[in-house]
Amino acid sequence: MNILAIDTSNQVMGVAVQKDGQLAGEYITNVKRNHSVRLMPAIDQVMKDTATSPKDLDKIVVAKGPGSYTGVRIGLSTAKTIAWTLNIPIVSLSSLEMLAYNGMWTNELICPFFDARRGLVYTGLYQRAANGQLEQVWNDTNILLADWLQQVATLQKKVVFLSQDIHLHHETITTYMGDLAIIPDGPIHLPKASYLAQAGMYKEASSVHTLTPNYLRLAEAEAKWLAEQQGK
Repeated sequence: MNILAIDTSNQVMGVAVQKDGQLAGEYITNVKRNHSVRLMPAIDQVMKDTATSPKDLDKIVVAKGPGSYTGVRIGLSTAKTIAWTLNIPIVSLSSLEMLAYNGMWTNELICPFFDARRGLVYTGLYQRAANGQLEQVWNDTNILLADWLQQVATLQKKVVFLSQDIHLHHETITTYMGDLAIIPDGPIHLPKASYLAQAGMYKEASSVHTLTPNYLRLAEAEAKWLAEQQGK
């Protein structure tokens, strides 16, 4: 099975091609540039480098958020268009779950998160199950990091924290978690489209017409509009 995986849900943009369970090619960038301009050239380059034509693809896998509202929409709309055009299945995955796969080397709890500004984060809690697969312990949520850490600390278990924004919250995590916090160094904090492709092998396909982003919270403009309407 040949899979094209796409992630533009956050600052890191990733595209990967997997063939028969093996990674054939991957493109990752971690720069503040417009995903809408760079995504299609990245897909084209990875497809060329892996000698993969559109007709060779059997499945599209896409990260559906949470994350950047614009980024999530870019990735999802592109993936849906490709899947619809080629008439092949599309699978969506939580962007947090995708990042949690970076922690599959450990038996400890895994906490992926993305900064959501104003002290908030998108986060969830995962762990590697006895069968070797990733399982969710606590549902993905949008919450104040301090409140989340207080809850996680009550478990009194070691937790691996993974985030492209780890530098912004390192001190807060260690303040609340102490020695229970495991914060690795290096690029392990960057989401990888290759893990997205691997996880997509075991997920059920979605309807290309009904697949929607998972924002976990309303966009600020929408939230203000709803508040104004309620006030009236």
